[in-house]
Amino acid sequence: MTFDRKDLSNDQLLAFYRSILYPRMIEEKMLILLRQGKISKWFSGIGQEAIAVGATLALQPDEWIMPLHRNLGVFTTRNMPLSGLFRQWQGAQEGYSKGRERSFHFGNREHHICGMISHLGPQLAIADGVSLAYKLRQEQKVSLAFTGEGGTSEGDFHEALNVAAVWDLPVIFLIENNGYGLSTPTDEQYRCISLVDKARGYGMEGVQIDGNNLLTVYDTIRGVRDYCIKNKKPFLIEAQTFRMRGHEEASGTKYVPSSLFDLWEKKDPVKNFEAFLVQAGVLDEAAVTAIRDEFRHTIETELELAGQVAPVVADTQAEIADVYAPVPAAGNTIDNSAPGFVPEGSRELRLIDAIKEGLHQSMQQQEKLVLMGQDIAGYGGAFKITDGFLAEFGKDRVRNTPLCESAILGAALGLSLEGFKSMVEMQFSDFVSVGFNQIVNNLAKIHYRWGQNADVVVRMPSGGGVGAGPFHSQSTEAWFVHTPGLKVVYPSTPMDAKGLMIAAINDPNPVLFFEHKALYRSISGAVPEEYYEIEIGKARLVQEGSDLSVITYGSGVHWVTEYAELHPGVSIDILDLRSLLPLDYEAIRASVERTGKVIVLHEDSLTGGIGGEIAAWIAEHCFDKLDAPVLRCASLDTPIPFSIELEKNYMANARLGGMVDRLLSY
Repeated sequence: MTFDRKDLSNDQLLAFYRSILYPRMIEEKMLILLRQGKISKWFSGIGQEAIAVGATLALQPDEWIMPLHRNLGVFTTRNMPLSGLFRQWQGAQEGYSKGRERSFHFGNREHHICGMISHLGPQLAIADGVSLAYKLRQEQKVSLAFTGEGGTSEGDFHEALNVAAVWDLPVIFLIENNGYGLSTPTDEQYRCISLVDKARGYGMEGVQIDGNNLLTVYDTIRGVRDYCIKNKKPFLIEAQTFRMRGHEEASGTKYVPSSLFDLWEKKDPVKNFEAFLVQAGVLDEAAVTAIRDEFRHTIETELELAGQVAPVVADTQAEIADVYAPVPAAGNTIDNSAPGFVPEGSRELRLIDAIKEGLHQSMQQQEKLVLMGQDIAGYGGAFKITDGFLAEFGKDRVRNTPLCESAILGAALGLSLEGFKSMVEMQFSDFVSVGFNQIVNNLAKIHYRWGQNADVVVRMPSGGGVGAGPFHSQSTEAWFVHTPGLKVVYPSTPMDAKGLMIAAINDPNPVLFFEHKALYRSISGAVPEEYYEIEIGKARLVQEGSDLSVITYGSGVHWVTEYAELHPGVSIDILDLRSLLPLDYEAIRASVERTGKVIVLHEDSLTGGIGGEIAAWIAEHCFDKLDAPVLRCASLDTPIPFSIELEKNYMANARLGGMVDRLLSY
């Protein structure tokens, strides 16, 4: 192995040596602790240290890095206290994730490290978002995301590289090619000669390097960083390396030919760099011994310090409280939860215009709000909600996206790391399925895992009644209400639509904002001109009744209101949930107490719909107030059909009258 020191001083080379030796010695200690049962799992990076260490040395301390399982060198080179890392690995509540995450599945804002999730690929898109933030602020910075050769097979790899190239983002994608994705060799992962060849397909530059040569890694990434900043373009690096341990210790290495271990042992990044420094006169054997002794003492001291923690004590309230980031106090909140409330200064707007006004006023109020979605710029979006925004706010803040839902949602999270807010428009809520992982595993869990907010609103044009068929008409809200960390809102009136849109954007948590397409231009109502919020998590009493309650949201509000108007002899208590996560259980309880008979109505299919959860809660908590079983009125358990007649039969509205009659007969 040949090392080219270039302009590096002896002191710098010595610092580099300490940086690469330290994680190796920590790892050796971790393997002992694993055998002793003091930690439960370990993903060893022995043999790969040069990549993590060299990359981190080449970046500025305030540039975000998205590491993976085997990148201990990122954390140590960023000078994270080892005692804190030990506590993290032991699952202590004093660890970086309060005992909620394992090994390297955590991040830390102070050290500009973004915690990974096990799905690997989503990290790449977060780097896109961080680099976009740098670009918007005209900062001379890059972000860097790690992936393995196996991760390049994921769709997120394609999407992230494509978005970075199309948007000219200063981001470095670093592939650690160690030959195996767990046990699957590269010849079962891809057919290109080299992974770096993929760069050309995205219109970016790329280079393949020796990932075990610390100076090569450092010098390459330092040069690539300068290139990305100067040209405002991404870059792909493939670092050839090998892991000398299993994917994780329990998996072993029997699937790897022994000859490979013999070959790569000769390429050991730590031993070779140490030998080079001794030969160059930077180190001698006494210095090597002294540094190793120093590190052993440090490791033992930090491990002892890490052990001085209290046993884990589960606090249910604390666990629940950390699911969401704290919401700042609203400047102007309108409470229209009582029937018939119309604020002064209101005028009639359609639902679609109220959404647009809430979004427009938010863009005026929030200089760091960025809108992203397919065709939302010059075209104004599929439903024209953002029409005119490009001319007023510019293409930096109103951004057309490629058809890369997962990458755009990941980029939104990256923007949040840098203090931006974002709104991502799904052209139809049906299309969110290809971005599902980013929402339910990355956005939803990040605050609980390591205290990072995800300041993202996802707009979801949803629902049927317009003859659009199975892939443009689904009610997808139930996919998300099961996921802690998300907030889900579904307004049925223009006033609520505007106020909830503003509240969602001001909320530092991920909010899925459902908009019923059939209501866009068919529903009008009073909307104040001012900038205001409707509280997320608070239901609205549409009208008070005594015979039966209908608890509903979205199109269901208008179905039951119309039914009540046509049947004045039935006193119906109508509750519009508005927020599906969190639910307003007190309002639900109050409605049950007023009537004793309840129908939960929603457009979504019956099985697995939110109506089942609400009905179960009522049965569990309000049983003594009930005079009849809780009934669910929902759409058929079929895909939603295209034919108008078939769609009418599919819809829950077709069964509402029968449900009312059935309930009143008790």
